[in-house]
Amino acid sequence: MPLRAILFDHDGTLVDSEPMHFRMWAAVLARYGVTLSEQQYIAHYAGVPNPASAADIVRRFGLNEDPANIVAAKNAAAREFLRASAYPLMDGALAAIAEFRRTGLALAVVTGAGANGVRATLRAHDLGDHFATVVSGDDVRASKPAPDCYLLALERLGLPAADCLAIEDTQHGLRAARAAGIRCLVLPTPMSRHHDFEGAEAVLDGLGQAMAHVRQLRERG
Repeated sequence: MPLRAILFDHDGTLVDSEPMHFRMWAAVLARYGVTLSEQQYIAHYAGVPNPASAADIVRRFGLNEDPANIVAAKNAAAREFLRASAYPLMDGALAAIAEFRRTGLALAVVTGAGANGVRATLRAHDLGDHFATVVSGDDVRASKPAPDCYLLALERLGLPAADCLAIEDTQHGLRAARAAGIRCLVLPTPMSRHHDFEGAEAVLDGLGQAMAHVRQLRERG
């Protein structure tokens, strides 16, 4: 089957947001007297949707709090950040988007997080016209690693899974893409290098290598 679309994850794939997410989580948990180390964040929460993170935090740190309230606090911190700023793009993001578009591929953003971060990215970096659709965790009942986000993206694009390629940075995203039947390239970050990437089509070092991989796929037909 021909390759017709690239489905980008957002956090850690298109934008370098994980360091800021760590700082926001650390600030939220400090209100409960919990000191969250960067290593704990990397081990348990990097790339994990907020509801799952909050549920684990309540159990792990023995908090007498509804996880929904912790999610609300984290979301509020993110909204405050995004009102004044946006996450920086990953190295090679603009070049990858431009090349994929130039060669006729449809593009989508498929994130397990809320839509606010993606909207801020597209607005701040003037990328809105490049993506055929954006699917976020707000659009589905079950976020990654469930396949729902990817299945909805396929429906909106009107394409079969075999015609698409996902680009992710975490095992949770990889599992979501593979559960939807979509091939997946993984670009690990310093916060996800320890994840299990079994089932990935390839594990690569950044978007430059992803571009080269896509060129090879298309040359092979």
